[in-house]
Amino acid sequence: MSVPMQTLVEGITVKAPASPAQAAILTPAAAGFLAALHRAFDARRRALLDARAERQARLDAGELPDFLPETKAIREAEWTVAPIPAALQDRRVEITGPVDRKMIINALNSGANAFMADFEDSTSPTFANLLDGQVNLRDAVAGTIAFDSPDGRRYELAERTAVLIVRPRGWHLPEAHFEVDGEPMSGALFDIGLFAFHNATALHAQDRGPYFYLPKLESHHEAALWNDVFDHVEQALGLPSGTMKATVLIETLPAVFEMDEILHALRTRIAGLNCGRWDYIFSYIKTLRAHADRVLPERGQVVMTVPFLKHYSELLIKTCHRRGAFAMGGMAAQIPIRDDAEANEAALAKVRADKLREVTAGHDGTWVAHPALVPIAKAIFDKHMPTPNQVHRQRDDVVADRDTLLAPSTGTITRQGFLANIEVCLRYTAAWLSGNGCVPIHHLMEDAATAEIARTQIWQWLRHGARFDDGGSVSAIAFDEGLADVRERLAGAAMPGHAELDAAAQLLASLTHADELAGFLTLAAYPRLG
Repeated sequence: MSVPMQTLVEGITVKAPASPAQAAILTPAAAGFLAALHRAFDARRRALLDARAERQARLDAGELPDFLPETKAIREAEWTVAPIPAALQDRRVEITGPVDRKMIINALNSGANAFMADFEDSTSPTFANLLDGQVNLRDAVAGTIAFDSPDGRRYELAERTAVLIVRPRGWHLPEAHFEVDGEPMSGALFDIGLFAFHNATALHAQDRGPYFYLPKLESHHEAALWNDVFDHVEQALGLPSGTMKATVLIETLPAVFEMDEILHALRTRIAGLNCGRWDYIFSYIKTLRAHADRVLPERGQVVMTVPFLKHYSELLIKTCHRRGAFAMGGMAAQIPIRDDAEANEAALAKVRADKLREVTAGHDGTWVAHPALVPIAKAIFDKHMPTPNQVHRQRDDVVADRDTLLAPSTGTITRQGFLANIEVCLRYTAAWLSGNGCVPIHHLMEDAATAEIARTQIWQWLRHGARFDDGGSVSAIAFDEGLADVRERLAGAAMPGHAELDAAAQLLASLTHADELAGFLTLAAYPRLG
């Protein structure tokens, strides 16, 4: 049974039906709250997206990113962020995942310190997924969430649960199903507004926030917009100023040059910065797409010890700790391999090595994608970080400048790696189009960020005449043949999104052959989403 929702209040059009449970979350009062956010902030959001495009045009013309001369005083001055709440003082292991009901329960019960409920890279933004996610989170905050699986098992919250942190979509993504005054609403404002409307007061009463992760920021001006949005929400809901806290993902190349400024723009409510490593690699490719000397080798060789990633992560630690904020590490994408003990141990060894690198470098916590990795990551951090965090480690030894942050990465491109990129992007896009935004592929949990690396690497290799390690050309013909081979191989496979393989292949071919690199796979695919 669905409920038509064409008009809720004046000026708002909802262009999709809803179940009774979904209609109960998108009430006329909630819709009016969302409309007020749109009217207050959307014009400014659009102007900031225009500024992104203008900066990229300069980069495409040969400019390189750098620290801003006009904000030098902020970088050089001594200041710290506001005190961080007790619930966020120990974040040594955070688990992330989409907002489906079973995932939320398992993640909150996982033993992790925090759970990032993700409306962004691991959720396919069908309107049903988004509204169901809001229903699920409302029930989780209330402590009433439960799930009965088809096999008869019942899932409920444990007595002690992880701290909930919510990640809305980025500034660039629209919510086409919800229009205000004839324009699609920002996906970011829709996600955060609807969650805060239903849950902010209850979370404040529990001393649990609300807390958020903010994705894909490219400048301190975008951080300042978020700060003003939070101010607006707090005033509208009668919450004390500074109640809403945020951690910003530094996952774009432009943002790494403005970390001090981002912290400063959010200084009354910032809790820390996070090394969003997979999106950061994607952003490095996208931002420097016109620079032939910055072409990256295949994904498996672009690890956190290569110079541009090592300096990025260490500068983030130094910057955060200087300002009294926490420096969160990146995602371990491995998932357990249940049918191969040797391969499973090799995968877990990579996780341990990665987490050891992070904690010894000075990170205050890390991310995992699977509950089975929580105790593994926690054991590493417990051993090497006996205190709740490491903000006392100042890392004054770190020196990172434009050259080190943009350092080229040497390596090779194998035919196997080329085909692996095609497969990951094709399989992920097919799953995303079918409503699944988090997909296990070859024992790695792939989301939009890793699919974006695969997509943009292929485009970059083609545009700059890259060569395989055997001397052959990475050509359009090689891509077309590879796409056809992968598509044929997957034809009989049991996999998420199988019915959307042809649509995904057409989209990937179109994006790869295009003269201009599309900014985001998800933005290009959104009109095709069911």
